[in-house]
Amino acid sequence: MFRKQLSWVLLFLAACIVLQGVGAVFALREAERQVVRGRIASDIHQGFVQLSATKQHLRAWVTQHKIGAGGNPAARDALLSDMHQTLADLTKLSQSASSLGMDRSDGEEQTARQEALRVLGQNVKTLGDAIGLVKTLPADIPARLGWDTLSEVFEKSEGRDLRELIGQSIVRERAAMLRERQAADATLARIRWLWVGMALSLALLALGATVYFARALRRPIDELARGAHKLRQGRLQHRIPLDGQDEFSDVARSMNAMAAALERHSQQETEQRHRLESEVRERTSALHEANKSLQQTDTRRRQLLADISHELRTPTTAIRGEAEITLRGGERPGPEYREALQRIVAISRQLGSVIDDLLAMARSDMETLSIVHQTVDMSEPLADALSQASALAGERSILLDCPPMPKGSVKVMGDGQRLSQLLLLLLDNAVRYSHRHGTVTVRWERSTEFPPMLRLQVTDQGIGIPAEELHQVFDRHFRGSLARLHRAAGSGLGLPIAKALVLAHGGHLTLQSPADDMQNTGTCVILNLPLLTRPVLDTLQTAQT
Repeated sequence: MFRKQLSWVLLFLAACIVLQGVGAVFALREAERQVVRGRIASDIHQGFVQLSATKQHLRAWVTQHKIGAGGNPAARDALLSDMHQTLADLTKLSQSASSLGMDRSDGEEQTARQEALRVLGQNVKTLGDAIGLVKTLPADIPARLGWDTLSEVFEKSEGRDLRELIGQSIVRERAAMLRERQAADATLARIRWLWVGMALSLALLALGATVYFARALRRPIDELARGAHKLRQGRLQHRIPLDGQDEFSDVARSMNAMAAALERHSQQETEQRHRLESEVRERTSALHEANKSLQQTDTRRRQLLADISHELRTPTTAIRGEAEITLRGGERPGPEYREALQRIVAISRQLGSVIDDLLAMARSDMETLSIVHQTVDMSEPLADALSQASALAGERSILLDCPPMPKGSVKVMGDGQRLSQLLLLLLDNAVRYSHRHGTVTVRWERSTEFPPMLRLQVTDQGIGIPAEELHQVFDRHFRGSLARLHRAAGSGLGLPIAKALVLAHGGHLTLQSPADDMQNTGTCVILNLPLLTRPVLDTLQTAQT
């Protein structure tokens, strides 16, 4: 828009300059014409004055010649020649004046001029002929008669008074000369005012265009400068508020698009930097956790070695003591040997149990628990665990109360042997920390929540766990104060191993104590394992087929 406006203004100014130039050419031509007219008028006037003067000189020569006072014929001829030449020049100037239209009185001035030149030309010819016959007057002829005759020739022609004719011509031509000079002055004045007017008009147009473009360009230029300054400061969200159709609006839109692109790239860069920083933090945290895990693993490894040495020392010492006592002295009766061997077998079983617990704990610490995932009918691991726990429960006169689980009614994905080990750990723990003649109750149900879970509860009527110790029961080698009083032996590994097995099967394990709020005794262990639904079972059967 501004480009078009500026082009039109420049084109208009150029047209004005061209018009001014054309006007100047016409003005110069008019001025030249007026100058030529003035010069012609002046020359005509001067010609008549010169013709009158030459005629007077010729008359004086004739007078001198007649009275015998001299008179060189060459001077006479020169004067006559001058008069002829002056008349010829006046004739040419008269024709030029006629062609230039210098007559302001409908041709009367030109007619009078031509008539005067004709009469004067005839008079000069007559004078030439008459002067050629002029001789010195005899002494007996009166001078007055000669003078009258001479005056008749010089002053009269075709019955007209030549002095009056020349005087009128001089007056007429002087008036024409003054008129042409005034016309020339007026023309020059008009040209001068024309030039001044055109110059002022051009200056006003230029000033108006300057003011218009200065006011029109101030806002977009200021907005562009302000926008560039803000972009230089990094304020990429700033947009230049120019929505027109001119060139500055195009530049503003380009700058806004550039700012938007820069802002988008900056945001992407910022997001990428934040993402990288987050990844670095995550990697650093992961490395820290890995390092911490390695340190914990190393600590657990050392602790495991210490635990192994501690847990194995007591039963091995007992076995050695039984053997040494039996071997000490002479021969003993067979029943004593049998009793000693039975004690050694019991201690060996205890030693084997401790070794199994330590190995299971070591595998769980090192995340190497061997789990074979397959479809397991939970009725089998539960029956196996109940069968193994019944012997210990019978020794302690404890009743195991568990409703039968229909075969095939509850299925999970897991390792049957590990699940049997898990249930045996829970039952063994409940039996060992129950009072004699107590009851261990096992209840199970299918939850209606999603995802479906097997909820199995093992509740005893034993010593319970103090509330302040509940958060530590899954810590390795932790044994509560009541547990140590009730049963001195124990490794504190049963519940940690059970939790590791539950987590390996995708379930979770919780404890509540006391189990019976009315009597404030016992512990309830709640096991939740994910069930296999019918669609999953069908998919597995199809895959196996």
